[in-house]
Amino acid sequence: MTESLWHPFSDMSAVAGDGAFVLARGHGAHVFDTSGRQYLDTTAGLWFANVGHGRQEIADAVAEQAGRLAHFSTFGDYATPATLELADRVAAMAPVAGSKVFFTSGGSDSVDTAKKLIRRYWQALGHPERDVIIVRERAYHGMHWGGTSLAGIDANRNGYGDLGSTVVRVAWDDADDLAATIDRVGAQRVAAFFCEPVIGAGGVWFAGTDYLTRARAVCRAAGVLWVSDEVITGFGRTGEWFASTRFGLDPDLVLTAKGLTSGYVPMGAVLVSPTVAEPFYDGTVGVWRHGYTYSGHAVAAAAGLANLAILEREHLVERVRALESVASQALAPLADHPLVEQVRSGTGLLAAIALDPQRRATDPAFSQRVVAGLRARGVLSRPLVDGSLQVSPPFVIDEADLKTFAAITADVLDDLTDGGTRP
Repeated sequence: MTESLWHPFSDMSAVAGDGAFVLARGHGAHVFDTSGRQYLDTTAGLWFANVGHGRQEIADAVAEQAGRLAHFSTFGDYATPATLELADRVAAMAPVAGSKVFFTSGGSDSVDTAKKLIRRYWQALGHPERDVIIVRERAYHGMHWGGTSLAGIDANRNGYGDLGSTVVRVAWDDADDLAATIDRVGAQRVAAFFCEPVIGAGGVWFAGTDYLTRARAVCRAAGVLWVSDEVITGFGRTGEWFASTRFGLDPDLVLTAKGLTSGYVPMGAVLVSPTVAEPFYDGTVGVWRHGYTYSGHAVAAAAGLANLAILEREHLVERVRALESVASQALAPLADHPLVEQVRSGTGLLAAIALDPQRRATDPAFSQRVVAGLRARGVLSRPLVDGSLQVSPPFVIDEADLKTFAAITADVLDDLTDGGTRP
């Protein structure tokens, strides 16, 4: 059968040759292919299945809402009960009290919404010259046009030419570089600093609490807006509802998606602090001409409410904090393997297994060989842009599965040692 699906982030010549790997259902931390074979999901789909797969409670909430009213525009003064309730629930857990919630269709929407909101905010305050946005090396901020312009990952920017954005990149782990860059550009020109509290797609890098504290102080002193990109870390991934809360960042904006609905329905949100929301609420801006057809989608909101209820009732955010050390201990022995450069872990259920750079240099397909070997043994992972393996399982994963994953990874690497190519 000819496959018509164009897969994202894929070499379609390879996909077309080998065919799609088709998954049919899921339960908890496991998914099953069309032949019924079970796989351990160590990536939560794509960082999103926080409550795990196959939650009938969310499916029932979605079906009930769809049967009553699937969606209606939220432009102007329109709303649905589910949308209003979810906004209140999210605002109540936001890192900054009194935050407003602007719903989007996903993480890339949230990034672009924030970028436009920041530009409009400074114009409303009479400072249109504040148009420079600072980002970090390794940063991933979505794949819309605006988000691509913010990318700290060169591979995601290459091939598109001039993206038409005033963006300055700084070191991912050096608050002094951030301060010096603001001084060089001029604080009066810098609009915002975008920061993933834990860098995700760029390789799962955590610069440390001291870095975040110092970088936040630099932005505060310069009057630069702080944007926490929590599309990955939001809704429990680091053992708090938001990493910004765990690290005391009091952000001006928070970008979310993924864990908001655990991926059951696409949805994102931008949490806007009272200070930044004020000119949009006091009449200064008037009509802000921005939004999406599916902003605040009623079915998505119902999914979000059911998802948050599960996270709270089953204490899954607290479970992440408890599993933080378990995951680190399970993965730590891999750091001694000759084909592993390092293991990065220790912040919630986020980790990366960095594979040997020399082996990857001589065998560009090495990371894919490791992933293929894992899949052959019933484990699903994926290589990140730096060649490391992503580890971000559903919050419901148990300790035994974490240890099994580490053991199977070691077995796969053993098979590939000394130039072996058998996955």
